[in-house]
Amino acid sequence: MSEASIQHLIASLVPEGSHVLDLGCGDGALLEELMRERRCTGYGIEIDDANVLACVQRGVNVLQLNLHQGLKAFQDQSFDVVLQIDTLQHLRNVEVMLRETARVGRTGIIAFPNFAHWPNRLQVLRGRMPVTRRLPYQWYDTPNIRVGTYKDFEVLARRSGLKILDAFGFEGGREVRSLPNWRASTAVFKLQR
Repeated sequence: MSEASIQHLIASLVPEGSHVLDLGCGDGALLEELMRERRCTGYGIEIDDANVLACVQRGVNVLQLNLHQGLKAFQDQSFDVVLQIDTLQHLRNVEVMLRETARVGRTGIIAFPNFAHWPNRLQVLRGRMPVTRRLPYQWYDTPNIRVGTYKDFEVLARRSGLKILDAFGFEGGREVRSLPNWRASTAVFKLQR
């Protein structure tokens, strides 16, 4: 699934007119779409200089912050939706960031590459680390600190005291609700405190 199709599917989950915080917003394309198509407002958080510049050029409000330091700059429930799209696999303390997401947002939407997707399992069975569209790096040059699965995240969310409002996968531009841990390359969770 392309980044654009994931972006469009995630955007459809955000209620129109929401105040949004996008953690690890990259070049700001998702926030730009949310502002243009869904009349949302909000901010992106990004650390990379080139991505911060891209956000500014798109007209997206962006703050250059390191997510490893948490979200202390934001008050409780100051956003309708907090997005973490392809961010968790880059963070050292995932559980703390999930709690912070639930603290500053009324709802959190989390999406990440699902390592348990069947093509990944097949590559591991063949003795190799997966290289796919969703996990495009060789094991020795990946920016990911970790990989996760749909099922592992369910356990983590509950252990963190978060309520799962919805959970499914994306594959081939469509939602996957039947056996998403096996059939989806992207895991998606909608959470609340």
